[in-house]
Amino acid sequence: MKRIIPAWAFLLLALTACEKSIKEEVAIDDDVAMATERRCDADLVLSQQLAEDPSLKDKLANIESFTNDYVAKKKSGLVKQATVTIPVVVNVLYRTAAENVSDAQIQSQIDVLNRDFNATNTDFNSYIPAEYAGLKANVGITFTLQAVVRKATTKSSWRTNDDMKKSSRGGINPTSPSNTLNIWVCTLSNSILGYAQFPGGSAATDGVVILNRAFGTTGTAAAPFNLGRTATHEVGHWANLRHIWGDATCGNDQVTDTPPHNTANYGCPAQGHKSTCTGTPNEMWMNYMDYTDDRCMYMFSTGQKDRMLAVFAAGGPRAGFSL
Repeated sequence: MKRIIPAWAFLLLALTACEKSIKEEVAIDDDVAMATERRCDADLVLSQQLAEDPSLKDKLANIESFTNDYVAKKKSGLVKQATVTIPVVVNVLYRTAAENVSDAQIQSQIDVLNRDFNATNTDFNSYIPAEYAGLKANVGITFTLQAVVRKATTKSSWRTNDDMKKSSRGGINPTSPSNTLNIWVCTLSNSILGYAQFPGGSAATDGVVILNRAFGTTGTAAAPFNLGRTATHEVGHWANLRHIWGDATCGNDQVTDTPPHNTANYGCPAQGHKSTCTGTPNEMWMNYMDYTDDRCMYMFSTGQKDRMLAVFAAGGPRAGFSL
């Protein structure tokens, strides 16, 4: 015989669940402790966007097909590399004076992006496994600071639900996302350093979000994430790069010249650190798309360069940035 549960019991269960949800949300928002290990939620945000917008799956498939075609043509000398200059608008959301990052701190981050994407970073010639030495890439993308938008807030932290990108939710709407990279700098909850939106997503939420204590090289930037590499990593996602381990054990990052990784690397691995994936290759933990500390990531590969440039090519999802 089925057990009959009275209506009041359902109401009590609903109220209890609601109270638990509210408490969990508050706990998440209040958790603003500085991370000791890198955490990027770009892949989780993408999964949520795919669940909310089933049409995004086809858009991503089309972008992947275009990217593969571009890379093949580039290797055959059939396409010419475009000149890519990216105007940047930095959107600062702050509750305290410290969170209102200075113009100097913002400029330091733009400088890092220009060095890292043009292979002029001073650590570019640091240790690289011999078999990958010829793969260090000058991507050839220039970043220019177009504007800084500042807004005071009463929120103690922001989550990965894109509220910081919406004025209706207390955030800042993006500026001309079809031809401008928007970066939101704020306090993020749950020890997240940042996240980005991949090409193909909604223009209303397009851009990159960075924790204010992992932004730039001065001011509030705190070790081990004080060399501006969080933004380099997230802009890589925005330009269609995946995590180097493919977000799966020995996964596929869709780049042919990066070795398979067991999973993310943290801190600063020892030289000669090998994967147990097929062929036990040296892991490219110094790649910007791994999870190592800022001082231990200092290169993109040639394959990653080609994959990024595809999105800016004529017909690509970010073609509005090419000259």
